[in-house]
Amino acid sequence: MTVALSTLPGEAAPVAERPVLEVEELVVEYASRSRTTRAVDGVSLAIAPGEIVGLAGESGCGKSTLGNAIMQVLRPPARIASGRVLFHGEDLVRLSGEQLRRHRWRNVSMVFQSAMNALNPVLRVSDQFVDMMRSHERVSKRDAVGRAGELLELVGIDRRRLRAYPHELSGGMRQRVIIAMALALEPELVIMDEPTTALDVVVQREILQQVRELQRARGFAVLFVTHDLSLLLELAHRVAIMYAGEIVEVAPAAALRDDARHPYTAGLLSSFPPLTGPVERLSGIPGSPPDLAAPPSGCRFHPRCPHCVPGDTALHRRQVAERPVLREVAPGHLVACHLVEEGL
Repeated sequence: MTVALSTLPGEAAPVAERPVLEVEELVVEYASRSRTTRAVDGVSLAIAPGEIVGLAGESGCGKSTLGNAIMQVLRPPARIASGRVLFHGEDLVRLSGEQLRRHRWRNVSMVFQSAMNALNPVLRVSDQFVDMMRSHERVSKRDAVGRAGELLELVGIDRRRLRAYPHELSGGMRQRVIIAMALALEPELVIMDEPTTALDVVVQREILQQVRELQRARGFAVLFVTHDLSLLLELAHRVAIMYAGEIVEVAPAAALRDDARHPYTAGLLSSFPPLTGPVERLSGIPGSPPDLAAPPSGCRFHPRCPHCVPGDTALHRRQVAERPVLREVAPGHLVACHLVEEGL
């Protein structure tokens, strides 16, 4: 369901000489004895300071794996096979375990998927704040609790809730606590992986509006990962569309909404109802996402693409045999599709 926010993405994205984060040709594999699955295959993406970048796609396309790789919290059998993750030019892939421990939460923090269930059920909220802060910096328990109270109030929760256990909080309140913890050390980049999953649309709207206000006030950048493209069109400055481990389209949110060029993006846009305008029949995307252990040759979307028909021999041959690459079709608008290359 579409959630309208009072702040729309009509404003320009922040411009900086150097991005806070640069992902370059990143490949993440899940290896087993029988097969290797590339969940992220050659992804490049940059995020400017103070920018909200949305990452959308179907379940299983590699969105969460990409977020975990940026945060450097991949667990075996997942591994980064190649590529770089640069934070202010420093390659995080090359850092030691101790260097990464100091980097996480202070420079980059993450709100994990199913975050409202991530709190320890047997510890008070205050204890969890204290444990997190004291594991990353020298701070007294009293100061940590004081800062935790300020953070709770920042996300709209009475500081008296520090004494509560997680089961005494609603789902929306637990979600806000996790967001507050992610902001505790004032990171420059916050990765949010499906932060509003399982919340009703009213609470979802409140949390998204709060994220927007916090981001504006504190100036941190956000990578917002979700399967809900309609949500990103209201929240993000730019949106990247991911399919079968690849980025297939990147554009400013307004440009993506009004002039999507990849057939997969167009299919996602036609699968949810607009809040305004004439009534239209919704249409889905036929078929299912491919097996990433054995993806289709050529364009990975071609088995589901309505424009991939054997009748057009030359174009069809490229679609089934040649992997498209991201090309700029307008300022800041990149698409990986043979149809764009053919001018169709």
